[in-house]
Amino acid sequence: MSDEAALNVRQAAYLDTVRAQGKAARFVGMIACLVGVLILVLGRFRLGGAPLWLWSGAAIVALGWGLFIYALARRLLWVRAHPFDPNG
Repeated sequence: MSDEAALNVRQAAYLDTVRAQGKAARFVGMIACLVGVLILVLGRFRLGGAPLWLWSGAAIVALGWGLFIYALARRLLWVRAHPFDPNG
């Protein structure tokens, strides 16, 4: 196996590790956003715009976006703490 092939394997493993950072938080954030939008639609069109449903739907969407931002920050901090070293 040449040095270039070994480097490609190590780099692919590193990228897989980076992509796995915060995967669960991203998934839960996506589900929270979808549920929040469904609650907003339900509250607006089926329940006549009940403020409790609208505010709770907006809060759940905000929670989902918060989880997205948390996953992004977690990945960024991990990459800064573990940079890819081609000579390592």
